[in-house]
Amino acid sequence: MKILIVDDEKDVEMLFRQKFRKEIRKGDLTLEFAFSGNEALDILGSEDPPQFVYVFSDINMPGMTGLELLEKIKGRFPQIEVSMISAYGDKENYEKAINSGAKDFFTKPIDFVSLKEEINRLINK
Repeated sequence: MKILIVDDEKDVEMLFRQKFRKEIRKGDLTLEFAFSGNEALDILGSEDPPQFVYVFSDINMPGMTGLELLEKIKGRFPQIEVSMISAYGDKENYEKAINSGAKDFFTKPIDFVSLKEEINRLINK
């Protein structure tokens, strides 16, 4: 299963690779990373249809926000599940994300136990 993680902070890649090393090693999971909303859309648009099952995106990014990216992904690739992450667990961002089609909403620091449960549900679908 392919997952795209979108975050302008580059150290997120090392963190995700460490937390999901067993799933990656077993071949259950492939992680790709984009560091902006535009880069994420380029990656998703590079295959027809995209092989990604899940996108995990930060909300607060320079340029295109995660909420803008969510709307574009849901418009172009409605089959891809998207969850959002924010350093701020504010109700307004949560409601905007869920109302725009986000599957879930996580706050930083990321609860990787919950995220792994979510990803395992998708793997076992």
